[in-house]
Amino acid sequence: MKLPIILLTLALVTLLPLRGAPPNLIIIFADDLGYGELSCQNPRTDVPTPHIDSIAKNGVRCTQAYVTAPNCSPSRAGLLTGRIPTRFGYENNPTGWKNESAEFGLPLQEITLAELLQGHGYTTGLIGKWHLGGTAKFHPHRHGFDNFFGFTHEGHSFVPPPYRGVTTMLRRKALPGNKRGRWTSADRSMVYTTHMGSNEPDYNADNPIVRGGQPVQENAYLTDALTREAVSFLKRNHDRPSFLFLAYNAVHSPLQGADAYMKKFAHLPDIHRRIFAAMLANLDDGVGEILKTVRALKQEENTLIVFLSDNGGPTRELTSSNLPLRGGKGQMYEGGLRIPFMVQWKGHLPAGQLYRHPVSSMDLFATAAGLGNIPAPENLDGVDLLPYLRGSKKDPPHESLFWRQRHKTAFRMGAWKIVGDTRKQDDHHWELYNLAQDLTERVNLASRHPDKLNELRQAWSAMNAQMAEPLF
Repeated sequence: MKLPIILLTLALVTLLPLRGAPPNLIIIFADDLGYGELSCQNPRTDVPTPHIDSIAKNGVRCTQAYVTAPNCSPSRAGLLTGRIPTRFGYENNPTGWKNESAEFGLPLQEITLAELLQGHGYTTGLIGKWHLGGTAKFHPHRHGFDNFFGFTHEGHSFVPPPYRGVTTMLRRKALPGNKRGRWTSADRSMVYTTHMGSNEPDYNADNPIVRGGQPVQENAYLTDALTREAVSFLKRNHDRPSFLFLAYNAVHSPLQGADAYMKKFAHLPDIHRRIFAAMLANLDDGVGEILKTVRALKQEENTLIVFLSDNGGPTRELTSSNLPLRGGKGQMYEGGLRIPFMVQWKGHLPAGQLYRHPVSSMDLFATAAGLGNIPAPENLDGVDLLPYLRGSKKDPPHESLFWRQRHKTAFRMGAWKIVGDTRKQDDHHWELYNLAQDLTERVNLASRHPDKLNELRQAWSAMNAQMAEPLF
């Protein structure tokens, strides 16, 4: 009778480390996705996103979520460091050849979320877009990622030239015949447009798809390739704590919609919108594959899943909607800074709830530390969101939020927000909004509430004094 008891005891002891293992973390980061594009954000959208919506349905959707900058690179820096990137001079957004500059990159002294988790036993993976330095010094492996598959610059084509299997729309300064407007190829697979007044950026120049540190030839549609690699990472590492940062480049330009998804949206009359819809639906299906994999691995109750975008959508470029917000990518209005943000952790967070206090992407660092029961660095600007999302903390996570990018700046305190231009110091160049009463930022209250404007400007100045000069 003693032998079965001994075997049972050994079995329980073997299981204890697994039960005590820290939870996994998956951050799914969309690129240039507008605030009003997801069907859980805007039921009237013409692009259903059921898989992304399910994260909100099974978790908490934050209605006032912000990023640390209105464009790609400093937004990523804020998320991965848990700090306002302007604190360490990372406020600009280099593009093109500047990605290969020795000066451009996330400073090595900044501790990333990947480094924190890696240092406490997590296996870490970055799948997708990096955009935090394109030289060896700033490679993702040197910032805490064990695994990397993707590219290091700001963008990449979704299929290699000559762009088979997709419909492509490219920006051009002039059309064939030196005309303006739109031009469509005979086979209707290529569209040129002059509406932006510039050529499509040279995204692929010296910017290969790489696995680890070595270039690879990738022929699959890039959203599908990134999904494939993310699924592989989850399956390979299912037996240990893991952190997956899945940074899709969809729906960032170039506009390229896969044939199967173009057929799905054939009813949309505008080819510009149809390509965008195809890209977004493809992204949604990719998220669905990630969620399906987590379920198949029986990891739903041991995995915190976050979905968000890196900034607001560039509406004129992509057709991405930020409604009902004003402005978009590159601007300090809500449309540039406020993003979709939802968090799922089955059995640990309430399902189908809305969280209405302001939160920030930089909160994910402290949240991950709390998730893994890891001491967080003292210099963080973000906070652990889990007690707030669970309801055990009732006060707002942030008293204020600060943004600065060159001469553009904004500051929010409570329901009040100022938007300013630091090249001009007088009050006439500052705008004041009450977001509780005017979400669309249409009514500038600066002249009606000079005392409130002055209060926020003084608070902004105190914060601004803590910031560093731009690194590049």
